[in-house]
Amino acid sequence: MTLVPCHGSGVPRVCYLRWRAVDHATVGHPRAYLVRVVTRQALNQLRALKARREDYVGAWLPEPIRTAPDVSEDAVLAESVSMAVMLVLETLGPAERAVFVLHDVFGYTHPEIAATIGRSEAAVRQIAHRARRHVHARRRRFEPDSAATREIVQRFLRAAATGEVQALMDLLAPDVVQISDGGGKASAARRPIVGRDEVARFVLGVARTGAAAAPVEHVLCNGMPAARFLADGRLDWLLAFEIHEGRITDLYGLRNPDKLHRADTVRTLDRGGIPPWKP
Repeated sequence: MTLVPCHGSGVPRVCYLRWRAVDHATVGHPRAYLVRVVTRQALNQLRALKARREDYVGAWLPEPIRTAPDVSEDAVLAESVSMAVMLVLETLGPAERAVFVLHDVFGYTHPEIAATIGRSEAAVRQIAHRARRHVHARRRRFEPDSAATREIVQRFLRAAATGEVQALMDLLAPDVVQISDGGGKASAARRPIVGRDEVARFVLGVARTGAAAAPVEHVLCNGMPAARFLADGRLDWLLAFEIHEGRITDLYGLRNPDKLHRADTVRTLDRGGIPPWKP
């Protein structure tokens, strides 16, 4: 769920303990009760993490979510967990993020959200409008994982490993962006790298270190095609690809071991019976 910034946080455990402690006979609507508990715990977590992230070393990326192939069947849900949208959501305030996810992703009504977060319905409508405008203005068009996008990833990795500069350049969009997250615990570019020439130079430089020759596995991460690179049999880094109209527009490289330790767990995402939201 994109409302929670890191699925390795203590939010699920706290919510489970709250549910264990309550007298279930007094809960008239268990689903609404649980949504309220999870939302409010997530809001507390977001506020706590905001200050902590100010001291983060280098570029920051969300913790990766290893998604099952069927996530692509729900394009809206797949987009909601994509790295690009999660990065945009990080620029929202906690209340804006909660309202956007609950309404636009999970389909809750404004009155339901108002009761969940303790705001008036009018305030929720204003927050939803502001958040939606912010998100839509900053996110790129999303293309879920497909055979075509996986083929582009394979060509990219082959070109990087063999040093085929032109083949690599042909796969990158002119304004491609590479973001690396090492968290100060693993080697990674400290700032985003922008532009086809600069990104190609960076990728080929990484390949020359031997990283491109490491065992690699093609997976699905955050609803996008990705590659897992192994070192001594363990996940060393994960590279996720955002692709639009046959070109790679964004590369997300995760090396922070604190964020990779759960990346081997495949997660099946669904709306819990809530129909897809339609604009």
